[in-house]
Amino acid sequence: MRKLVECVPNFSEGRDKSKLEEIKKVIRSVKGVKLLDVDPGEATNRTVFTFVGDPESVKEAAFRAIEKAAEIIDMREQTGAHPRLGATDVVPFVPLEGVTMEDCVKIARELGERVGKELNIPVYLYEEAATTEERKSLSYVRKGEYEALPEKLKELKPDFGPDEYNERIAKTGGTIIGAREFLIAYNVNLNTKDKKLANEIALNIRENGRLKRDKNGKIIKDEKGNKLRVPGTLKNVRAIGWYIDEYGIAQISINLLNYKKTPLWKVYEEVIEQAQKLGLLVTGSEVVGLIPKETILEVGKHFLEKQGKSLGVPERELVDIAVKSLELSSVSPFNPDEKIIEYIIEKDYKSKLLTEMKITDFVDEVSSDSPAPGGGSIAALAGSLSSALSSMVAALSYGKKGYEKFNNEFSELGAEAQKIKQEFVRLIDEDTNAFNLYMEARRLPKKTDEDKQQRERAMEKAAQYAAEVPMKVLEKTIGVLKIAERVSEIGNINSISDVGVAGWMARTAAEGAFLNVKINLPSINDDKFRKELESKANETLEEARKLSQQVSVNVLKHLDN
Repeated sequence: MRKLVECVPNFSEGRDKSKLEEIKKVIRSVKGVKLLDVDPGEATNRTVFTFVGDPESVKEAAFRAIEKAAEIIDMREQTGAHPRLGATDVVPFVPLEGVTMEDCVKIARELGERVGKELNIPVYLYEEAATTEERKSLSYVRKGEYEALPEKLKELKPDFGPDEYNERIAKTGGTIIGAREFLIAYNVNLNTKDKKLANEIALNIRENGRLKRDKNGKIIKDEKGNKLRVPGTLKNVRAIGWYIDEYGIAQISINLLNYKKTPLWKVYEEVIEQAQKLGLLVTGSEVVGLIPKETILEVGKHFLEKQGKSLGVPERELVDIAVKSLELSSVSPFNPDEKIIEYIIEKDYKSKLLTEMKITDFVDEVSSDSPAPGGGSIAALAGSLSSALSSMVAALSYGKKGYEKFNNEFSELGAEAQKIKQEFVRLIDEDTNAFNLYMEARRLPKKTDEDKQQRERAMEKAAQYAAEVPMKVLEKTIGVLKIAERVSEIGNINSISDVGVAGWMARTAAEGAFLNVKINLPSINDDKFRKELESKANETLEEARKLSQQVSVNVLKHLDN
């Protein structure tokens, strides 16, 4: 599985373009990292960079950027409207794909330790990486800003780096590093120009709510003199109301701090409900900046369920439903390929993928004298077609007369088949990549003993990977065969032959993947790894054969009646 981390460092420079170009250059110098966005602010004298990549590459790019900022930004001369602690003010890591929050906490702490040791910059950890509850709050850690650092270092010891103020720190300031969930900037449009009405909705929905007042409008305090608040209806939400002259409408401007706990669709529907109470209508919404694919897919699923439809639809259809349901193109076009992080990343190499070829070109490529793509990729393709057919029959069964009692199951089966289909599609290219990596390892130099050892290690690693990829295909056939088996029992009789084909395509995928595991085993030197993999392959193939046979029995039983 691909591992993807986002890093959003904020630098205390928003006016000198040459300095920003230097920071861009060092980020782009790290292989495996893609710089997605650079957002400078002149008044704030601050720039937000956004880049993504695998965990180690992102961590290295972040270090180089902090190092460069410390070199070219002098905090003794820096002023701006935005709060800041140092040349590199804050560096959050965000889990995107195949990575947990714990992984990002580990990255943040490892980076913090390196920055403290190698760059002699005081480092404070915040949010999920914080070492105390108080330090989770960015405002708590940054209180007093750069100017308060001499005293802060005495009273609030940094987690890493020097804790005594010196000329080096006077120039660089301190840095705050942490891990957090993806922050979504989201605006909801209203059919009014009245900023006060928009702000009323914002106060009603935001987690922090509003100050509690008595019937005379006086703020109510507790026995200790603390002002009491009435919480809003939505957790993990910050919001204000404003008027946008460019659009000629008022908006609720929202920061969604944790879309996994408070989904985007819930925010939209709550704003609609609050607007109706004030006699207002929601006329659409917009995403500011980028958004994770998972968020959009959850929106699509939610509205499909509300429509009483099956969830077993292709990913791009879910995206389209989400865009239409939230009216994301109401004030400016929402192009998924430019707004969804994963799609932006995929754009660079999409044209090189086998799965992006026309069918005729793909078949021609397979038929050429090149050894890849070969049987492994074809096995994965067969698996994807099996998944697609099972999803199709589940969709054709959903809502049909006589099958209504299985609607929930059809929806779940279809959604799972779509998920497995996407995994098989990815493995079409991964199998070819695995073969190419093995060939690259074989071509490594072997002149010296050190060369030979490095080549041997690389070949062993590549050989294991070349066997693991078809093993993944083989394992996934079990999931899709279980779906086909169930659909063959309860699915629409008019499409039952398609389930039969799905079963045979999955069997083809399993048999083909098994052969590709077997052919790679002799190249693996690790006896334990080889024997365990072979045993697992034999057991999985046997299970796939039994499931496939059961699908055929079920289908023929229907057809013969």
